[in-house]
Amino acid sequence: MEVCHTIDDHDFENIHQFLSLRAYWCLNIPKHTLKTALSNSLCFAIKNEDGELLAFARVVSDYATFANLLDVFVLPEYRGASVGKTLIKAIVEHPKLQGLRRFTLATKDAHGLYQQFGFKAPKFPNTNMEIYLPNIYRD
Repeated sequence: MEVCHTIDDHDFENIHQFLSLRAYWCLNIPKHTLKTALSNSLCFAIKNEDGELLAFARVVSDYATFANLLDVFVLPEYRGASVGKTLIKAIVEHPKLQGLRRFTLATKDAHGLYQQFGFKAPKFPNTNMEIYLPNIYRD
């Protein structure tokens, strides 16, 4: 397995296919929206020795005080083989993401994975606010 930060056209198509068709948090995300998101993010892709995409995540950050982890997925056929752990380890150890005051993420079902790397429920959940438009990509 190799962690890389460049996303070629083939990777983009695979990432878009997974996110737009299978990721509950961004179903139907348009390609142009995803391209803009990726170009403004620090991307992490795990590939096998043949260059096939196994997993993906991206981080949006100011690289000084704050980061948000987004769009994390491991393709189903590679789950349970420590691919997710390898991905999250590479993210939390990345040199640009050190010394941050706050590193956030949202997850519906992977709390156990992220807790292994120091993520916890917000210390002051009553201070967090958001604008959330869950159906923004639907026709």
